[in-house]
Amino acid sequence: MRKRFGRRAAGAAAAFAVAASAVFAPAAATAQTLGEALAQAYTTNPRLLSERAALRASDEDVAVALAGWRPVIEAKSSFGHRRLKQDTTFSFPATEGESMGTAAAAESSSSSWNGTDPASVEISISQDVYPFGVTVARTRAAEQRVMAARARLLDVEQQVLADAAEAYVIVVRDQSVVGLNANNEQVLERQLQATRDRFHVGEVTRTDVSQAEARVADARASSIEAEGNLEISRANYERAVGAPPGRLAFPVIAGFDAPESAAAALERSLGGNPAILSAAALESAAQRDIDVARAAVLPRVSIDALARRAWDPSPFATLSDTAEIIANVTVPLYQSGEEYARVRRLRDVAAQRRRELDTARRDVREAAARRWEQLQTARARVTAFRASVEANAIALEGVEQEAAVGARTVLDVLDAEQELFEARVNLVRAESQAATATFQLLRVAGLMTAEALGLPTELYDPVAHYEETRGKWFGFGGD
Repeated sequence: MRKRFGRRAAGAAAAFAVAASAVFAPAAATAQTLGEALAQAYTTNPRLLSERAALRASDEDVAVALAGWRPVIEAKSSFGHRRLKQDTTFSFPATEGESMGTAAAAESSSSSWNGTDPASVEISISQDVYPFGVTVARTRAAEQRVMAARARLLDVEQQVLADAAEAYVIVVRDQSVVGLNANNEQVLERQLQATRDRFHVGEVTRTDVSQAEARVADARASSIEAEGNLEISRANYERAVGAPPGRLAFPVIAGFDAPESAAAALERSLGGNPAILSAAALESAAQRDIDVARAAVLPRVSIDALARRAWDPSPFATLSDTAEIIANVTVPLYQSGEEYARVRRLRDVAAQRRRELDTARRDVREAAARRWEQLQTARARVTAFRASVEANAIALEGVEQEAAVGARTVLDVLDAEQELFEARVNLVRAESQAATATFQLLRVAGLMTAEALGLPTELYDPVAHYEETRGKWFGFGGD
Protein backbone atom coordinates (compact mmCIF):
# COMPACT_ATOMS: atom_id res chain seq x y z
CA MET A 1 0.00 0.00 0.00
CA ARG A 2 2.87 2.37 0.72
CA LYS A 3 4.07 4.27 -2.35
CA ARG A 4 6.98 6.67 -2.57
CA PHE A 5 6.36 9.93 -4.34
CA GLY A 6 9.72 9.99 -6.07
CA ARG A 7 8.90 6.85 -8.10
CA ARG A 8 8.77 7.27 -11.85
CA ALA A 9 6.15 5.34 -13.78
CA ALA A 10 5.38 4.75 -17.43
CA GLY A 11 2.69 6.94 -18.84
CA ALA A 12 3.64 10.08 -16.88
CA ALA A 13 2.46 13.40 -18.23
CA ALA A 14 5.14 14.00 -20.84
CA ALA A 15 3.31 16.85 -22.52
CA PHE A 16 2.74 18.50 -19.18
CA ALA A 17 6.42 18.25 -18.33
CA VAL A 18 7.36 19.85 -21.65
CA ALA A 19 4.91 22.69 -21.04
CA ALA A 20 6.27 23.23 -17.55
CA SER A 21 9.96 22.91 -18.44
CA ALA A 22 10.46 26.66 -18.57
CA VAL A 23 9.23 26.90 -15.00
CA PHE A 24 10.77 23.82 -13.34
CA ALA A 25 13.95 22.96 -15.25
CA PRO A 26 16.31 25.42 -13.45
CA ALA A 27 15.33 24.12 -9.99
CA ALA A 28 14.39 20.52 -10.67
CA ALA A 29 16.91 19.20 -8.14
CA THR A 30 15.47 21.28 -5.29
CA ALA A 31 11.78 21.17 -6.20
CA GLN A 32 9.43 20.41 -3.32
CA THR A 33 7.68 17.11 -3.88
CA LEU A 34 4.03 16.43 -3.16
CA GLY A 35 5.04 14.03 -0.39
CA GLU A 36 7.01 16.74 1.39
CA ALA A 37 4.13 19.20 1.11
CA LEU A 38 1.64 16.67 2.48
CA ALA A 39 3.99 15.76 5.32
CA GLN A 40 4.19 19.42 6.30
CA ALA A 41 0.41 19.76 6.25
CA TYR A 42 0.07 16.55 8.27
CA THR A 43 2.43 17.88 10.93
CA THR A 44 1.31 21.49 11.24
CA ASN A 45 -2.32 21.83 10.15
CA PRO A 46 -4.25 23.38 13.09
CA ARG A 47 -7.53 21.68 12.25
CA LEU A 48 -5.85 18.28 12.32
CA LEU A 49 -4.09 19.09 15.59
CA SER A 50 -7.42 20.19 17.07
CA GLU A 51 -9.08 16.91 16.09
CA ARG A 52 -6.26 14.96 17.70
CA ALA A 53 -6.88 16.83 20.95
CA ALA A 54 -10.58 16.01 20.66
CA LEU A 55 -9.70 12.31 20.31
CA ARG A 56 -7.54 12.43 23.43
CA ALA A 57 -10.45 14.00 25.31
CA SER A 58 -12.67 11.10 24.17
CA ASP A 59 -10.05 8.64 25.44
CA GLU A 60 -10.54 10.01 28.94
CA ASP A 61 -14.23 9.09 28.87
CA VAL A 62 -13.20 5.43 29.03
CA ALA A 63 -11.16 6.08 32.15
CA VAL A 64 -14.14 7.91 33.63
CA ALA A 65 -16.40 4.91 32.95
CA LEU A 66 -13.89 2.44 34.40
CA ALA A 67 -13.78 4.49 37.60
CA GLY A 68 -17.12 2.86 38.47
CA TRP A 69 -15.18 -0.28 39.48
CA ARG A 70 -12.97 1.60 41.92
CA PRO A 71 -13.67 2.68 45.50
CA VAL A 72 -14.23 6.22 46.69
CA ILE A 73 -11.94 7.02 49.62
CA GLU A 74 -12.32 10.21 51.63
CA ALA A 75 -10.54 11.60 54.68
CA LYS A 76 -12.21 14.18 56.90
CA SER A 77 -11.02 16.06 59.95
CA SER A 78 -12.51 18.72 62.17
CA PHE A 79 -11.32 20.74 65.13
CA GLY A 80 -12.49 23.77 67.07
CA HIS A 81 -13.24 25.28 70.47
CA ARG A 82 -16.49 25.08 72.41
CA ARG A 83 -17.48 27.30 75.37
CA LEU A 84 -20.33 26.30 77.70
CA LYS A 85 -21.85 28.60 80.34
CA GLN A 86 -23.45 26.91 83.38
CA ASP A 87 -25.74 28.69 85.88
CA THR A 88 -26.21 26.92 89.31
CA THR A 89 -28.81 27.78 92.01
CA PHE A 90 -28.58 26.40 95.60
CA SER A 91 -31.58 26.33 98.10
CA PHE A 92 -31.13 26.17 101.95
CA PRO A 93 -33.97 25.16 104.48
CA ALA A 94 -35.06 27.54 107.37
CA THR A 95 -33.42 27.13 110.83
CA GLU A 96 -35.34 25.98 114.00
CA GLY A 97 -35.33 29.38 115.80
CA GLU A 98 -37.03 31.20 113.00
CA SER A 99 -40.69 31.97 113.60
CA MET A 100 -43.51 31.20 111.32
CA GLY A 101 -43.80 33.68 108.45
CA THR A 102 -40.14 33.93 107.75
CA ALA A 103 -38.62 32.57 104.56
CA ALA A 104 -38.86 28.83 104.27
CA ALA A 105 -35.47 28.63 102.58
CA ALA A 106 -32.51 30.67 101.58
CA GLU A 107 -31.18 30.61 98.01
CA SER A 108 -27.80 31.31 96.37
CA SER A 109 -26.64 31.09 92.73
CA SER A 110 -23.37 30.96 90.75
CA SER A 111 -22.31 30.85 87.07
CA SER A 112 -19.17 29.54 85.30
CA TRP A 113 -17.75 29.12 81.77
CA ASN A 114 -16.30 25.78 80.71
CA GLY A 115 -14.20 25.33 77.52
CA THR A 116 -13.62 22.21 75.42
CA ASP A 117 -11.58 21.57 72.27
CA PRO A 118 -13.40 18.97 70.17
CA ALA A 119 -11.56 17.34 67.25
CA SER A 120 -12.08 14.32 65.02
CA VAL A 121 -10.41 12.36 62.20
CA GLU A 122 -12.37 10.13 59.85
CA ILE A 123 -11.61 7.86 56.86
CA SER A 124 -14.45 6.43 54.79
CA ILE A 125 -14.49 3.97 51.89
CA SER A 126 -17.43 3.34 49.57
CA GLN A 127 -17.39 0.58 46.99
CA ASP A 128 -20.08 -0.48 44.52
CA VAL A 129 -20.20 -4.27 44.62
CA TYR A 130 -22.83 -5.06 42.03
CA PRO A 131 -24.06 -2.13 39.91
CA PHE A 132 -26.03 -4.47 37.58
CA GLY A 133 -24.07 -3.78 34.38
CA VAL A 134 -23.92 0.01 34.64
CA THR A 135 -20.12 0.23 34.59
CA VAL A 136 -19.79 -2.35 31.84
CA ALA A 137 -22.33 -0.57 29.63
CA ARG A 138 -20.78 2.84 30.25
CA THR A 139 -17.33 1.50 29.42
CA ARG A 140 -18.49 -0.09 26.17
CA ALA A 141 -20.34 3.07 25.15
CA ALA A 142 -17.25 5.16 25.86
CA GLU A 143 -15.08 2.75 23.85
CA GLN A 144 -17.42 3.00 20.87
CA ARG A 145 -17.32 6.79 21.05
CA VAL A 146 -13.54 6.59 21.03
CA MET A 147 -13.78 4.54 17.82
CA ALA A 148 -16.09 7.19 16.36
CA ALA A 149 -13.61 9.92 17.34
CA ARG A 150 -10.80 7.99 15.65
CA ALA A 151 -12.89 7.75 12.49
CA ARG A 152 -13.56 11.51 12.61
CA LEU A 153 -9.83 12.12 13.02
CA LEU A 154 -9.21 9.93 9.98
CA ASP A 155 -11.80 11.88 8.01
CA VAL A 156 -10.24 15.22 8.95
CA GLU A 157 -6.78 13.86 8.11
CA GLN A 158 -7.99 12.79 4.67
CA GLN A 159 -9.65 16.14 4.06
CA VAL A 160 -6.54 18.06 5.10
CA LEU A 161 -4.27 15.95 2.90
CA ALA A 162 -6.69 16.04 -0.05
CA ASP A 163 -6.96 19.83 0.20
CA ALA A 164 -3.17 20.16 0.39
CA ALA A 165 -2.67 17.82 -2.58
CA GLU A 166 -5.24 19.68 -4.65
CA ALA A 167 -3.68 23.03 -3.74
CA TYR A 168 -0.27 21.64 -4.77
CA VAL A 169 -1.53 20.49 -8.16
CA ILE A 170 -3.38 23.74 -8.80
CA VAL A 171 -0.21 25.76 -8.14
CA VAL A 172 1.69 23.52 -10.58
CA ARG A 173 -1.14 23.93 -13.11
CA ASP A 174 -1.24 27.71 -12.80
CA GLN A 175 2.56 27.97 -12.95
CA SER A 176 2.48 25.95 -16.15
CA VAL A 177 -0.31 28.07 -17.61
CA VAL A 178 1.73 31.20 -16.82
CA GLY A 179 4.70 29.64 -18.61
CA LEU A 180 2.57 28.68 -21.61
CA ASN A 181 1.11 32.17 -21.80
CA ALA A 182 4.54 33.78 -21.60
CA ASN A 183 5.82 31.49 -24.34
CA ASN A 184 2.74 32.15 -26.48
CA GLU A 185 3.13 35.88 -26.05
CA GLN A 186 6.77 35.71 -27.16
CA VAL A 187 5.86 33.64 -30.23
CA LEU A 188 3.11 36.08 -31.20
CA GLU A 189 5.40 39.04 -30.73
CA ARG A 190 7.94 37.45 -33.07
CA GLN A 191 5.12 36.71 -35.50
CA LEU A 192 3.99 40.35 -35.26
CA GLN A 193 7.49 41.60 -36.00
CA ALA A 194 7.78 39.26 -38.97
CA THR A 195 4.39 40.43 -40.25
CA ARG A 196 5.44 44.08 -39.97
CA ASP A 197 8.62 43.36 -41.90
CA ARG A 198 6.64 41.63 -44.63
CA PHE A 199 4.20 44.57 -44.68
CA HIS A 200 7.05 46.99 -45.28
CA VAL A 201 8.11 45.03 -48.36
CA GLY A 202 4.54 44.71 -49.59
CA GLU A 203 4.03 40.98 -49.04
CA VAL A 204 1.05 41.37 -46.66
CA THR A 205 -1.59 44.00 -46.02
CA ARG A 206 -2.26 46.30 -43.09
CA THR A 207 -5.08 43.97 -42.09
CA ASP A 208 -2.59 41.18 -41.48
CA VAL A 209 -0.57 43.47 -39.20
CA SER A 210 -3.68 44.44 -37.24
CA GLN A 211 -4.64 40.81 -36.82
CA ALA A 212 -1.19 40.01 -35.45
CA GLU A 213 -1.35 43.02 -33.09
CA ALA A 214 -4.76 41.89 -31.82
CA ARG A 215 -3.43 38.42 -31.07
CA VAL A 216 -0.50 39.87 -29.11
CA ALA A 217 -2.86 42.06 -27.07
CA ASP A 218 -5.09 39.06 -26.36
CA ALA A 219 -2.06 37.02 -25.31
CA ARG A 220 -0.91 39.80 -22.97
CA ALA A 221 -4.37 39.95 -21.33
CA SER A 222 -4.36 36.16 -20.95
CA SER A 223 -0.92 36.32 -19.31
CA ILE A 224 -2.14 38.90 -16.80
CA GLU A 225 -5.12 36.73 -15.91
CA ALA A 226 -2.90 33.65 -15.55
CA GLU A 227 -0.53 35.49 -13.20
CA GLY A 228 -3.46 36.61 -11.05
CA ASN A 229 -4.78 33.06 -10.86
CA LEU A 230 -1.33 31.88 -9.83
CA GLU A 231 -1.19 34.33 -6.91
CA ILE A 232 -4.61 33.14 -5.75
CA SER A 233 -3.57 29.49 -5.93
CA ARG A 234 -0.34 30.28 -4.05
CA ALA A 235 -2.35 31.85 -1.24
CA ASN A 236 -4.61 28.79 -1.11
CA TYR A 237 -1.55 26.55 -1.00
CA GLU A 238 -0.15 28.46 1.97
CA ARG A 239 -3.46 28.04 3.80
CA ALA A 240 -3.59 24.30 3.12
CA VAL A 241 0.08 23.42 3.63
CA GLY A 242 1.21 26.07 6.10
CA ALA A 243 4.01 27.65 4.06
CA PRO A 244 4.34 29.45 0.72
CA PRO A 245 5.06 27.19 -2.27
CA GLY A 246 8.54 26.98 -3.69
CA ARG A 247 9.45 25.21 -6.86
CA LEU A 248 6.89 22.46 -7.32
CA ALA A 249 7.08 19.41 -9.57
CA PHE A 250 4.04 17.67 -10.96
CA PRO A 251 3.52 14.38 -9.05
CA VAL A 252 3.56 10.99 -10.71
CA ILE A 253 -0.10 10.07 -10.28
CA ALA A 254 0.59 6.50 -11.38
CA GLY A 255 2.42 6.03 -8.07
CA PHE A 256 -0.79 6.35 -6.05
CA ASP A 257 -2.43 3.12 -4.97
CA ALA A 258 -5.91 3.93 -6.28
CA PRO A 259 -8.56 1.22 -6.82
CA GLU A 260 -8.32 -0.29 -10.28
CA SER A 261 -12.03 -0.84 -10.93
CA ALA A 262 -15.39 0.54 -9.93
CA ALA A 263 -16.16 -2.64 -7.96
CA ALA A 264 -12.87 -2.44 -6.09
CA ALA A 265 -13.47 1.23 -5.31
CA LEU A 266 -16.94 0.47 -3.95
CA GLU A 267 -15.74 -2.46 -1.85
CA ARG A 268 -12.84 -0.50 -0.38
CA SER A 269 -15.06 2.51 0.32
CA LEU A 270 -17.75 0.52 2.14
CA GLY A 271 -15.08 -1.09 4.31
CA GLY A 272 -12.80 1.86 5.02
CA ASN A 273 -14.65 5.14 4.61
CA PRO A 274 -14.45 7.12 7.88
CA ALA A 275 -18.07 8.30 7.65
CA ILE A 276 -19.30 4.70 7.76
CA LEU A 277 -16.89 3.75 10.55
CA SER A 278 -17.97 6.71 12.66
CA ALA A 279 -21.69 6.12 12.11
CA ALA A 280 -21.34 2.42 12.99
CA ALA A 281 -19.49 3.22 16.20
CA LEU A 282 -22.06 5.81 17.26
CA GLU A 283 -24.89 3.35 16.59
CA SER A 284 -23.21 0.78 18.83
CA ALA A 285 -22.64 3.41 21.54
CA ALA A 286 -26.34 4.32 21.43
CA GLN A 287 -27.23 0.68 22.15
CA ARG A 288 -24.95 0.70 25.20
CA ASP A 289 -26.56 3.92 26.42
CA ILE A 290 -29.89 2.08 26.60
CA ASP A 291 -28.31 -0.52 28.90
CA VAL A 292 -27.01 2.25 31.16
CA ALA A 293 -30.44 3.86 31.40
CA ARG A 294 -32.15 0.53 32.16
CA ALA A 295 -29.89 0.02 35.16
CA ALA A 296 -31.64 2.94 36.89
CA VAL A 297 -34.58 0.64 37.77
CA LEU A 298 -32.38 -2.22 39.03
CA PRO A 299 -31.11 -2.77 42.61
CA ARG A 300 -27.60 -1.70 43.62
CA VAL A 301 -25.34 -3.27 46.22
CA SER A 302 -22.56 -1.29 47.84
CA ILE A 303 -20.32 -1.49 50.91
CA ASP A 304 -19.41 1.49 53.10
CA ALA A 305 -16.61 1.35 55.66
CA LEU A 306 -15.72 4.05 58.19
CA ALA A 307 -13.08 4.57 60.87
CA ARG A 308 -13.37 7.63 63.17
CA ARG A 309 -11.61 8.97 66.24
CA ALA A 310 -12.98 11.94 68.19
CA TRP A 311 -11.42 13.92 71.01
CA ASP A 312 -13.56 15.62 73.68
CA PRO A 313 -16.83 15.01 71.93
CA SER A 314 -18.86 15.57 75.11
CA PRO A 315 -18.40 16.42 78.83
CA PHE A 316 -18.72 12.73 79.67
CA ALA A 317 -16.01 11.29 77.41
CA THR A 318 -12.68 12.62 76.24
CA LEU A 319 -11.94 10.05 73.51
CA SER A 320 -14.10 7.85 71.35
CA ASP A 321 -13.29 5.47 68.46
CA THR A 322 -15.78 4.30 65.85
CA ALA A 323 -15.31 1.55 63.25
CA GLU A 324 -18.09 0.27 61.07
CA ILE A 325 -18.71 -1.60 57.83
CA ILE A 326 -22.16 -1.53 56.28
CA ALA A 327 -23.62 -3.34 53.29
CA ASN A 328 -26.24 -1.31 51.45
CA VAL A 329 -28.91 -2.64 49.13
CA THR A 330 -30.84 0.01 47.22
CA VAL A 331 -34.00 -1.08 45.42
CA PRO A 332 -35.65 1.66 43.32
CA LEU A 333 -39.43 1.47 43.59
CA TYR A 334 -40.66 4.51 41.70
CA GLN A 335 -38.66 7.54 40.53
CA SER A 336 -41.43 9.67 39.03
CA GLY A 337 -41.20 7.84 35.69
CA GLU A 338 -38.13 9.73 34.50
CA GLU A 339 -36.04 6.57 34.13
CA TYR A 340 -38.61 4.97 31.79
CA ALA A 341 -38.81 8.11 29.65
CA ARG A 342 -35.02 8.14 29.39
CA VAL A 343 -34.98 4.55 28.10
CA ARG A 344 -37.68 5.32 25.52
CA ARG A 345 -35.78 8.39 24.38
CA LEU A 346 -32.51 6.48 24.00
CA ARG A 347 -34.26 3.79 21.96
CA ASP A 348 -35.31 6.44 19.46
CA VAL A 349 -31.79 7.87 19.49
CA ALA A 350 -30.45 4.40 18.66
CA ALA A 351 -32.94 4.14 15.79
CA GLN A 352 -31.76 7.54 14.56
CA ARG A 353 -28.12 6.42 14.66
CA ARG A 354 -29.05 3.27 12.73
CA ARG A 355 -30.66 5.34 9.98
CA GLU A 356 -27.65 7.64 9.93
CA LEU A 357 -25.48 4.60 9.31
CA ASP A 358 -27.72 3.58 6.40
CA THR A 359 -27.48 7.13 5.05
CA ALA A 360 -23.69 7.09 5.31
CA ARG A 361 -23.53 3.85 3.35
CA ARG A 362 -25.75 5.24 0.60
CA ASP A 363 -23.72 8.44 0.42
CA VAL A 364 -20.47 6.50 0.18
CA ARG A 365 -21.88 4.27 -2.57
CA GLU A 366 -22.85 7.32 -4.59
CA ALA A 367 -19.54 9.09 -3.90
CA ALA A 368 -17.49 6.05 -4.92
CA ALA A 369 -19.37 5.69 -8.20
CA ARG A 370 -19.18 9.42 -8.92
CA ARG A 371 -15.47 9.76 -8.10
CA TRP A 372 -14.64 6.69 -10.19
CA GLU A 373 -16.47 8.07 -13.22
CA GLN A 374 -14.87 11.48 -12.75
CA LEU A 375 -11.44 9.85 -12.72
CA GLN A 376 -12.17 7.86 -15.87
CA THR A 377 -13.50 10.97 -17.59
CA ALA A 378 -10.44 12.97 -16.60
CA ARG A 379 -8.10 10.25 -17.85
CA ALA A 380 -9.94 10.09 -21.17
CA ARG A 381 -9.68 13.88 -21.50
CA VAL A 382 -5.93 13.70 -20.89
CA THR A 383 -5.56 11.14 -23.66
CA ALA A 384 -7.69 13.24 -26.02
CA PHE A 385 -5.88 16.51 -25.32
CA ARG A 386 -2.50 14.81 -25.64
CA ALA A 387 -3.51 13.69 -29.13
CA SER A 388 -4.81 17.20 -29.79
CA VAL A 389 -1.44 18.74 -28.85
CA GLU A 390 0.42 16.39 -31.17
CA ALA A 391 -2.00 17.00 -34.04
CA ASN A 392 -2.00 20.79 -33.61
CA ALA A 393 1.81 20.86 -33.47
CA ILE A 394 1.95 19.02 -36.80
CA ALA A 395 -0.76 21.28 -38.23
CA LEU A 396 1.09 24.44 -37.18
CA GLU A 397 4.27 23.24 -38.81
CA GLY A 398 2.40 22.54 -42.05
CA VAL A 399 0.59 25.91 -42.03
CA GLU A 400 3.88 27.75 -41.50
CA GLN A 401 5.45 25.94 -44.44
CA GLU A 402 2.45 26.67 -46.63
CA ALA A 403 2.44 30.32 -45.54
CA ALA A 404 6.09 30.59 -46.54
CA VAL A 405 5.17 29.78 -50.14
CA GLY A 406 2.07 31.97 -50.12
CA ALA A 407 -0.51 29.18 -49.83
CA ARG A 408 -1.64 30.34 -46.35
CA THR A 409 -2.34 33.74 -44.87
CA VAL A 410 -1.02 35.30 -41.66
CA LEU A 411 -4.42 34.69 -40.07
CA ASP A 412 -4.12 30.99 -40.81
CA VAL A 413 -0.78 30.88 -39.02
CA LEU A 414 -2.18 32.83 -36.05
CA ASP A 415 -5.16 30.52 -35.82
CA ALA A 416 -2.94 27.45 -35.85
CA GLU A 417 -0.72 28.88 -33.13
CA GLN A 418 -3.78 29.76 -31.03
CA GLU A 419 -5.20 26.26 -31.40
CA LEU A 420 -1.90 24.69 -30.32
CA PHE A 421 -1.69 27.03 -27.33
CA GLU A 422 -5.23 26.22 -26.25
CA ALA A 423 -4.61 22.48 -26.65
CA ARG A 424 -1.55 22.71 -24.41
CA VAL A 425 -3.45 24.68 -21.76
CA ASN A 426 -6.32 22.19 -21.94
CA LEU A 427 -3.86 19.32 -21.48
CA VAL A 428 -2.36 20.98 -18.40
CA ARG A 429 -5.81 21.50 -16.90
CA ALA A 430 -6.90 17.96 -17.74
CA GLU A 431 -3.78 16.58 -16.04
CA SER A 432 -4.58 18.55 -12.89
CA GLN A 433 -8.21 17.38 -13.00
CA ALA A 434 -7.07 13.77 -13.29
CA ALA A 435 -4.78 14.23 -10.29
CA THR A 436 -7.56 15.86 -8.24
CA ALA A 437 -9.99 13.09 -9.20
CA THR A 438 -7.43 10.53 -8.02
CA PHE A 439 -7.12 12.27 -4.65
CA GLN A 440 -10.89 12.39 -4.22
CA LEU A 441 -11.29 8.71 -5.08
CA LEU A 442 -8.58 7.82 -2.57
CA ARG A 443 -10.38 9.88 0.04
CA VAL A 444 -13.70 8.11 -0.51
CA ALA A 445 -11.91 4.75 -0.27
CA GLY A 446 -10.20 5.75 2.98
CA LEU A 447 -6.72 5.70 1.39
CA MET A 448 -5.87 9.41 1.48
CA THR A 449 -4.02 9.02 4.78
CA ALA A 450 -0.44 9.57 5.83
CA GLU A 451 0.06 5.86 6.45
CA ALA A 452 -1.46 4.72 3.14
CA LEU A 453 0.50 7.33 1.18
CA GLY A 454 3.76 6.56 2.97
CA LEU A 455 4.48 10.18 3.82
CA PRO A 456 8.06 10.95 4.92
CA THR A 457 7.10 11.93 8.48
CA GLU A 458 6.46 10.39 11.88
CA LEU A 459 2.89 9.11 12.06
CA TYR A 460 0.53 10.09 14.86
CA ASP A 461 -0.51 7.07 16.93
CA PRO A 462 -4.14 7.45 18.05
CA VAL A 463 -3.90 4.37 20.31
CA ALA A 464 -0.90 5.39 22.44
CA HIS A 465 -2.75 7.95 24.55
CA TYR A 466 -5.74 5.64 24.94
CA GLU A 467 -3.63 2.80 26.31
CA GLU A 468 -1.78 5.19 28.59
CA THR A 469 -4.89 6.64 30.22
CA ARG A 470 -7.35 3.73 30.13
CA GLY A 471 -6.27 2.13 33.41
CA LYS A 472 -4.75 5.16 35.06
CA TRP A 473 -5.73 5.59 38.73
CA PHE A 474 -3.84 8.76 39.61
CA GLY A 475 -2.28 11.80 37.99
CA PHE A 476 -3.32 14.74 35.84
CA GLY A 477 -1.03 13.83 32.93
CA GLY A 478 1.09 16.18 30.85
CA ASP A 479 0.20 19.42 29.13
